[in-house]
Amino acid sequence: MSGYLMSPRQFSALKTGLFLLCLVPLANLVYGLLSDTLGANPIEALTRGLGDWTLRFLLITLAVTPLRRLSGLNWLLKLRRMLGLFTFFYALLHFASYVWLDQFFDWAAIWKDIVKRPFITVGFASLLLLTPLAATSTNAMIKRLGGRRWQLLHRAVYAIGLFAVLHYWWMVKKDITQPAIYAVLLTLLLGLRVYWMLRRAGAR
Repeated sequence: MSGYLMSPRQFSALKTGLFLLCLVPLANLVYGLLSDTLGANPIEALTRGLGDWTLRFLLITLAVTPLRRLSGLNWLLKLRRMLGLFTFFYALLHFASYVWLDQFFDWAAIWKDIVKRPFITVGFASLLLLTPLAATSTNAMIKRLGGRRWQLLHRAVYAIGLFAVLHYWWMVKKDITQPAIYAVLLTLLLGLRVYWMLRRAGAR
């Protein structure tokens, strides 16, 4: 199904379906919390689950451009904004779960964590960098900033990806298998961008 063959109705149905699909992880986590099936430490499971899905949505968002280039499905780019906003949505929930359910709004303890615990430092930095990207995701903001400045701002997503993987890697104490997988995926996605950038520069 290529971009120019998909009708507006088909694309609208696809986008609605994807929107609902993006809410499924949250629904599962909330159901697990309410039904007491998240294990011995449900608060930690909820917070970590939201963090896992933040990183997954970030990697999925970063994968949109390579997938579009490799497949020729141009309509994929029209889904990138929504996926990026879901990344921010899950990041906010991840942070809110930590602030509310883990620290009970003890801002002194939260600030101490941010300053003294490296994995929380880089996680908080990721959220701070994500915020202006989410705030400037509308067409009006793109027009207001100008395409070039908007693109420069949104390149912060690469640093966000690095910080997010470090946040996860430094958080786990023993089994680093999953953060290592995410690190490989991020390296692959960023490596493709560097490769295409060098090819474009060499063609000039």
